[in-house]
Amino acid sequence: MTSNLSQPDTVQFCYENHLNGSCVKTPYSLGPRLILYTMFGFGAVLAIFGNLLVMISILHFKQLHSPTNFLIASLACADFMVGVTVMPFSIVRSVESCWYFGESYCQFHSCFDVSFCLASIYHLCFISLDRYIAVTDPLVYPTKFTVSVSCICISISWILPLTYSGAVFYTGANENGLEELSSALNCAGGCQIVANQNWVLIDFLSFFIPTLVMIILYSNIFLVARQQAKKIENTGSKTDSSSDSYKSRVAKRERKAAKTLGITVIAFMISWLPYSIDSLIDAFMGFITPTYIYETCCWCAYYNSAMNPLIYALFYPWFRKAIKVIVSGRVFKDSSGSMNLSSEQM
Repeated sequence: MTSNLSQPDTVQFCYENHLNGSCVKTPYSLGPRLILYTMFGFGAVLAIFGNLLVMISILHFKQLHSPTNFLIASLACADFMVGVTVMPFSIVRSVESCWYFGESYCQFHSCFDVSFCLASIYHLCFISLDRYIAVTDPLVYPTKFTVSVSCICISISWILPLTYSGAVFYTGANENGLEELSSALNCAGGCQIVANQNWVLIDFLSFFIPTLVMIILYSNIFLVARQQAKKIENTGSKTDSSSDSYKSRVAKRERKAAKTLGITVIAFMISWLPYSIDSLIDAFMGFITPTYIYETCCWCAYYNSAMNPLIYALFYPWFRKAIKVIVSGRVFKDSSGSMNLSSEQM
């Protein structure tokens, strides 16, 4: 890993006594290493336990069994898998600049990385579609977005990423035209996956298209919410001359909706845009990005899995109450599944 924080006097290797040749090790010094382990470790813990709480809450409490919440539970499962199968191993690779988990798991790790991260993106896209239908056509929403429709969305969100990652990594199509570079990176202690321009372009479109859909849908949701709020405000003004308090509640609700949608889209863009742009530019510019910049972009994307529980669950009172029930141990009571968490639903 290229860095000015550590300048070793002698060349270090990932495996000093490896007969077939070891990758060069360029670790950080002790202070920055501890900081990075803390930062990355916090993200992994949040992704694992935050998403685990979301899954337990939705699956355990019968009140939360709805098509929308099943989508959120599946999203939490994808983010949970990122936290379990990808982030812990990436922490060591990013900080130590070496891969110590075997060549076989390097392939699985890369496959898990692509599959679960893409599954998370597609779930977010379907959730935005669900919210769009709920806001724009609330009367027929229950008949349009049923449990069956939710299951179809969940199936697509898992099947497409798994098929895509299998096609990329197990056919070797991503290395076509880059065989020499791939061979040069194939040293003991390395886990570098290269992708040619065609597959990088597909990767970018896999990010760009769902992102564009999310932006369009959430923009329309925001506009419709404002129009609905104005109608309610006008109706309140006609029926009650002293409606300052009513207008205040409407304005507060509108600001809350705008804030929630804004945070959702901005957090997603901040997390994924650097990685997607860097990968696209790097493939067409001869892989010139320094390792530490690439790793930073990767961790920005990983952190989206840690933020999703906060954005899609912690904004809602039912989840906060569910956490209290789970942490206090009341979840183990026989009647806890039928508990009334909140009158407010998504």
